[in-house]
Amino acid sequence: MRNPLSERIVEIPFSGIRKFFDIAAEMTDVISLGVGEPDFDTPWHIRDEGIYSLERGKTAYTSNAGLKELKIEIAKYLERRFQVSYDYNTEMMITVGGSEAIDMAMRAMLDPGDEVLIPQPSYVSYVPCATLANGTPVIINLKEENEFRLTAEELEAAITPKTKVLVLPFPNNPTGAIMERKDLEAIAEVVRKHDLYIISDEIYAELSYLEDHVTIASLPGMRERTVLINGFSKSYSMTGWRLGYACAPKLILEQMLKIHQYAIMCAPTTSQYAAVEAVRNGDEDVAAMREEYNGRRRYLMHRFKEMGLQCFEPYGAFYAFPSIQEFGLTSDEFATRMLKEKKVVVVPGTAFGDCGEGFLRISYAYSLEQLKEALDRMEEFVTELRAQKK
Repeated sequence: MRNPLSERIVEIPFSGIRKFFDIAAEMTDVISLGVGEPDFDTPWHIRDEGIYSLERGKTAYTSNAGLKELKIEIAKYLERRFQVSYDYNTEMMITVGGSEAIDMAMRAMLDPGDEVLIPQPSYVSYVPCATLANGTPVIINLKEENEFRLTAEELEAAITPKTKVLVLPFPNNPTGAIMERKDLEAIAEVVRKHDLYIISDEIYAELSYLEDHVTIASLPGMRERTVLINGFSKSYSMTGWRLGYACAPKLILEQMLKIHQYAIMCAPTTSQYAAVEAVRNGDEDVAAMREEYNGRRRYLMHRFKEMGLQCFEPYGAFYAFPSIQEFGLTSDEFATRMLKEKKVVVVPGTAFGDCGEGFLRISYAYSLEQLKEALDRMEEFVTELRAQKK
């Protein structure tokens, strides 16, 4: 029989995160620090609005671009929080999570041979999405000594005549790295110089602990070069509602909307009505969750210091990225052994790019009680490994 599969799809690997959850599923008494999902319930007033929309029979399709009321509220939110303005009618669309927006942006902007600069370690979807869009992924390896921030020098060195798009994944999954205003200003200068475009994934924008998040779209000359992507999963603990949004110049957004029309139709209606309430009245919920995450972040850094584990201080998202290079194990070996011997799930840094070798992603989207038990077990494991080396 003829091969029914696309070679391009077959060559794309499954996510490196998957293996550890498959192993953990067969074990008991496992504690996971591997999931990048808030442990909070969606705030009740947001859930209630979704329920109320169902009770009122609001179950039909919305506009392809999304519920007008929601887009208006998002426009107000972006102006209020990040000092950037968009026309809700022509420069904004509601998507099925931020991931759909990333996929659509790449498909709308890339032709075969166009290069996409992807800083790594970073979210697992960027490289496959670039490949699926017929683009050529070009990796920029971020460095621990730079706190895994992208520098202007690293960006400049990666640019070729074929470069078209830069993915800007900050605050960062998996490292927790952020980009401050001064960092973004240096990047913006290079982007303008080389006439590039940016896909700015800002899904963790509300989870920044050093300073308020700055979107590169707010800098001079960058709004017209940027597709800003955000959503509701992380900030409002609405992962299962599957809702995100994209803001971009009309020229780009129209083509993204065309893809969305044919592939999706519209984002879930119930989720959109709930999201109106989230954006309109959810600032206090976001602030409370951010404060809780920040306490957990400080606890993690304290425990790493106690066990002598090197880790730069992450100021964004809800991840830490400690180094395990001293033990002479690969990230995969370390994570596999700790799971089997101590029943703690973490994710090898290599799941997020080859330059993640020697690191682990640890999520602190868990209660302090769970974190304490998991880190107690991890400390035992680290102590035993050090004893074995003597």
